[in-house]
Formats: sequence, structure tokens, C-alpha cells
Amino acid sequence: MRVPLSWLREYVDLPATETGRDVQAKLVAVGLEVETVEQIGAGLKGPLAVGKVLTIEELEGFKKPIRFCTVDVGTANGTGEPQEIVCGARNFAVGDKVVVVLPGAVLPGDFAIAARKTYGKTSHGMICSTDELGMGDDGTHGIIVLPPEHEVGTDAIELLQLVDEVLDIAVTPDRGYCLSMRGVARETAIAYGLPLRDPALLDVPAPNAYGYPVKVADPIGCSRFTARTVVGLQPEARSPIWMQRRLQKAGMRPISLAVDVTNYVMLELGQPLHAYDRTRIDGPIGVRRAEQGEKLTTLDGTVRVLDAADLVITDNRGPIGLAGVMGGANTEIADASEGTHTTEVVIEAAHFDAISIARTARRHKLASEASKRFERGVDPQAAAAAAQRTVDLLVLLAGGTAEAGVTEVSAPSGPRTITMAADHPDKVAGVAYGRETVVRRLQEVGCDVYGQDELLVTAPSWRPDLNEPNDLAEEVIRLEGYENLPSTLPTPPSGRGLTDRQRLHRRIGRALAGAGYVEALNYPFTGEAVLDQLGLEADDARRRTVKLVNPLSDEEPSLRTTLLPGLLGTLRRNDGRGSHDLALFETGLVFRPTGHETKPVRLSVDRRPSDEEIASLDAALPRQPRRAAVVLAGAREQAGWWGKGRPADWADSVEAARAIAREAGVDLTVRAGQHAPWHPGRCAALYVTVNGEETLFGHAGELHPRVIKELHLPERTCAMEVELDVLEQAVDGALQAPRISTFPVATQDVALVVDQDVPAADVERALRDGAGELLESLRLFDVFTGEQIGEGRKSLAYALRFRAADRTLTVDEASAARDTAVALAAERTGAVLRGA
Repeated sequence: MRVPLSWLREYVDLPATETGRDVQAKLVAVGLEVETVEQIGAGLKGPLAVGKVLTIEELEGFKKPIRFCTVDVGTANGTGEPQEIVCGARNFAVGDKVVVVLPGAVLPGDFAIAARKTYGKTSHGMICSTDELGMGDDGTHGIIVLPPEHEVGTDAIELLQLVDEVLDIAVTPDRGYCLSMRGVARETAIAYGLPLRDPALLDVPAPNAYGYPVKVADPIGCSRFTARTVVGLQPEARSPIWMQRRLQKAGMRPISLAVDVTNYVMLELGQPLHAYDRTRIDGPIGVRRAEQGEKLTTLDGTVRVLDAADLVITDNRGPIGLAGVMGGANTEIADASEGTHTTEVVIEAAHFDAISIARTARRHKLASEASKRFERGVDPQAAAAAAQRTVDLLVLLAGGTAEAGVTEVSAPSGPRTITMAADHPDKVAGVAYGRETVVRRLQEVGCDVYGQDELLVTAPSWRPDLNEPNDLAEEVIRLEGYENLPSTLPTPPSGRGLTDRQRLHRRIGRALAGAGYVEALNYPFTGEAVLDQLGLEADDARRRTVKLVNPLSDEEPSLRTTLLPGLLGTLRRNDGRGSHDLALFETGLVFRPTGHETKPVRLSVDRRPSDEEIASLDAALPRQPRRAAVVLAGAREQAGWWGKGRPADWADSVEAARAIAREAGVDLTVRAGQHAPWHPGRCAALYVTVNGEETLFGHAGELHPRVIKELHLPERTCAMEVELDVLEQAVDGALQAPRISTFPVATQDVALVVDQDVPAADVERALRDGAGELLESLRLFDVFTGEQIGEGRKSLAYALRFRAADRTLTVDEASAARDTAVALAAERTGAVLRGA
């Protein structure tokens, strides 16, 4: 909602020194999202005057039509002599009143005006269009032609209201009343503690039997319908400049007087209106649901096939408008520029059901200013006042006559009352406001309040969002100021902290972040196409997905079974935008249906579900394991003066899994594996021990080249994905901090020769088991193959660190531990000491 400050001042007597920024701060403090304050006419400097075209000379010999004009600007130029101006526009004639900017002036955009020679003539100024003055679109795309009553020499800056401030407010769905000057003015008056001049307080005649006939067949969809008739409109009447300018500042284009008036009143009071050419209506106006397949041509010229749930306005011929959304073309107000005139109008001011209008607008992909207001809630009591305001303006500006007939069809309804304890806002906010403050604030927003300790509150008709005590408490709190709420945190009851599972997940996230990975949160949706690109087999469990009934995208209709598609998509997007050295991670749920899910029961809303009903809902859910995944591409270590750097490879993805396992205090076993989408020769299968058995924990390594090509990823992209639920099962009690011995370490190196197909992990495990409690750490620091070792053999060199907690180890003790470790490795894997 765009709110011109000059218009706002009509309803609230703001201090003259208040700027748009000041009003913005006040409105933000009471909960309105004022996004920007636009300075209209910033940098504009006169002289800018009303001129009368005296002569027009057509200049020949140029590629485009050029006119040399003399214009009377009165004394605005200091001489009183006609001003000579060269102009290329052709939508004005001799005798027209135009807007002239004179030398020395500065237009918006820092465009300085000076006398200059062009097309063989000297132009002393410029005849202005709306674009050049920053006024917005008026539909003419040409020179501004003013009504003849404006005097020559009048200051055009003041006449056209070229200098103003406009507040752009992002109105949230629950604050629909602020899609009007009336609503914003009410909030401004409350914020400043000033009285409000409510534009809806008008003398409205009572309904009678002489109004235009209206039949409402669906009182739920249309709870109120007011119709008024104005006749004798002058065909030549135009919207006054002040109205056109207010519409333009509010973001709307002036069209014709009757249409401009309805738009103006909608902006003023928040009540959408529609004006019908009475001569084009056949019989009574009706409101009903459409028949399936009915057709209607709307004002935008589109033929729309209606749904049975659409609410329509009709006459004897059928639909003439899509209720609350857009009128029909066959009863449109005639455009005087096309040679036709409307002299009799029927004004519609109705209240339609918000949900019905919202669904119709979305069904037809037809968002309008009217539907935007109806679906957020319109004041049903404002319809009569809006109709009266429209009638008054048409009588005043178009010389029309209001017929005595007043039609009002309304469904019976009562006020909405809410019972609330007087201290309820105090309990919600943790602040002692007191009953007087609560009552005063609720009355300021338009509520009627009765009672002492127990308040009976009647919500105003323009606030459909006030339905329960917490809504009323929110009003009190926001008007008293969110900034005044205490900042002390509540003390949680004991035993309600994070669970062991939650702490482990957070530690894993911190560990990966500390290792240089950036967390990426992706949508949990996927589709068949990406599973094909990952090269998954037809019987792969990851292809059994949970399909959504109402997916956000037809291309991703299912819940994800793996974290990799989202992460790889994020990596591809960032690589395409110039970030080539990437390390990303994500932790989250995947959804794995078992095939044994049951159909969920439909729960009642009037009571708490029973334990059996909750159990049946749980049984209907797929298995939802939590997983962690990383993807890497580009450089893992950057090059610089310190060295050449290093590209990311499969070992980095395995190390990410080791970091996760270390956080849980679990030993990780790494073996060669084959699992899509990884390269079959560069894929590691990751195992942890659960209940004494090795259990597959996940996979890591370099992606298959075919997958990299299909997904347009950087070369040698690596990834890791593990299941955290399996990791939790492997955790044996609380994580124990290591004991740090003060005694020196004894280091022993050993090189073992094994067959090429013996995994290094098996050799490492045998060394650990054989070395016993004295072994502090074990590290593989070299792998060697060659003629010296023999064909089909490899040498694995390990550094073993021994340390005792209570003494300094002797050489014999360290050597004995090493020999025991080597002996067990030889027994299990056939390892032989190199050189032996």
C-alpha cells in the first residue's frame, strides 16, 4: 500500500515538521512494515508554470515531426513575453493549457533546463510530459494537457503536487484494513496520540424499495450488497488533477472519471467498488455461484471458463462480473476517447467471502486490487459509506444526480465478542500493563470494552483478525511497544534441555563447520529425473519415494531419499556463479517408505487425539532417518606463498566421515566399496560397530564421471553421505575425554608388506588390537609398490606412538608392544616385515 503523506494529513493533524521518515518510524513501532519512503520530486526546482499554446509552426525536413511553439506563461518568465519552445509531441493544439519548464529549472534526475539551439531554432524551455516530471503513467504517453480553467502562469509544482513523500507499506495478510488510507490513518493517529477524522463517517440514507433491484442467491458468499444509481453524468467531465495525482502516487493509473472515483474511494476506505453502465445491464443484478463451464469476458479482454465454486455477478443474460475480482466487459464504463459516453451508472459496494474470493483469484490467476483486499478481509459495515462517498464525488465532479433509490441486501449477523481476563496481556508479555492501559489500547483500535476483572470485548467490523484473547493481547503489546518488553530470558524448568541426540547433531554440525564446510539448507523435494542422473539402479531403495498430493513443483513431486541431489544442486549453482572452491554440508531427514505404512485416520478437531489415534498416525509415516552429507569441489587447500595448495579428493570426503565419527567417540572402519553415484574404484564403504557387528554407516569418495557430466558438476567432485541414526546406535555411553599423560612418548615405525588386495584398514585394526593399551595413536604415513616389493604386493608404513599413564616406557617395552602388534597383523592379514 502506497500512502502519500499529503493525503494522510487530511485525516490526522500531523505536526508540520514531521517528515516521511518520522512517520515511518512511528508506524514501524506499532507493527506496520514500512519498507521505503519515496521522495517524489526530490531535486525538482522551478520555474515550472502553466502555459497556453499561442502558435504552432510545423518544421519540415527532419526525420520526425518537429513543432516550433510560442507559449504564454504570464509573468513566470519575468518578462511576460511568449516563450519560444521546440517540441516533438503532437497531442496538443493551439489554445491548450500545458505545463512549461523554463530555463534555470531542474527536473527529476538532475536534468537542468537551459536555452539551447535545436532543429534550427532556439528552444527556451520545454513543454512537459508526465514521465519527464516523474508523475507516473497517465495513459496518454504524451504532453500534459490541463483543463482550461487553470490560469496562465500558475505554479505547476503546487498545482500538480509534484513534491511529496510516499510511504510504501508491506501489509501482512492479517492487517487487511491497512490497505486503505482510513486504516493507515487510524494506525498513525494511535501512534501519535492524535484524533482521527474518519472518512467513513458519512450521512447515509436508509435503504428503500426504489433502488436498483438486486437478488443474492448465496448469502454466505455475499453477506452484503449495496447498490446506488447516479444519472446525468456530463460526458466531458474529467477527473480533477488532485484525484489523478493521488491515484498516481498510490500506484494506479487514471482512466476515466467514473472508474477513477471508484478506485479513489477504494484507496480511501478500503472497500472495493464497481461501476456498471446502467444502459448495458439487462434486468436485476444477481449474485450466485457459476454454472460449471459458463464463460465470461472480463475487463482485461480474456474469456474465462468459470468453475462451479466461482461467485459471479449476473443479469438476465448471465454473468457480468467475477465477484470481488474483476468486472465483465459487457457492462464496462464507456471510454470517452472512443467516442462513446456513459451518463448513467449503477454503483456496487458489496462484501464477499474472503476464502471464496481468494480461491477464485488463484484459480483464474487473476490478482486484482479488489481481490487483494477481499481475501484479507474488508469492513462489511463500510459498504454503504463507500457507496455514498462515490455518489457524492460523481455528483460533485460530473454534475450527476443521485437517484433516491437505495438498495441494500444483507444477511443477518451479530458482533464478534471475546471474553478475556483483564490481566491476560500482562501474562503474555510478562509486563504489568494494568486494566486501564489494556482497556484504553483496545478502545483505540476500535473495540468496545466492558467489565472489570473479566473483559467482554466487541471487535470492530474492520478487524476480522481479532478472534481470541491472544489477538487482543497482541494489540495491547504492539501499541505499548515491543521495544519495551523485558529482555531477560525465562528460566527453563530442569530436565528440559537438549537431548543426547540433539547435542550429538549439533556437535557434528560444528565439527564440519570447523573443518571448513559451509552448511546449506535445501528443500526436501526430489524427482525421478535427478535419480536417473545419479545412476541409481531400478531396484535401488532410494527410488522408492513418498509422493506428495500437492507438490510445489511437478518436477519434484516426491520427498527426498538422499541428501545428495540438493547439495549437488547447490554446488552446481555456486560453481556457475564463480565460486569454484566449495565444501558444503547438510544434516537433515530423508524419507524411506517401508511398504508397510497404513492409511492415516481422519482426526476430530473438537478433542485431543487418543493414544491409539496418535499411534495410527505414526504407523502411517515412512521411516525418516537423519543423515549428514558433504560435497567438495575445487581446491581444498589454497595456493599461496606458503605452497602450491591441494585440490579436494576422495580422501577429504572420507576424512569428513572420520570427523563425524570422532564427535560420537566411535571407531570408523573404511573399506573399498561400490555404490552409486560414486566412482566404483574410488568409493569407500564406511562401517561402525553396533552390538558387536560391523554395520554399514555410509559411503564416501569421488563421484562417477557419468554422474558429474549429467549434473554439470566440476571435475573430480567428491561426496560423502552417512546415516546418523546408525552412528547413535554405535555410541557406547557418554563420550569420555582422553587422559593426557605427562610421561614421554615412544615412537616405533613399522613397514609391513601385504598382498595388493588386503585393505589397509584390516592391517590397521590388527596392529591396534595387538599393540594393547600402551598404543596411543597409529598413523599410516606411506604406501609403496614396486619391483622391490614384488608383483601383487604393497608396503604399508605405520607410525606407532606408545605411552604409559604412570611411567616412562623403556625401549624393551615399546619394542615388545610393537612386535606383538606385528605378530597379530601377520596372523590375520599375512603381513611380513619389510626387509625381513
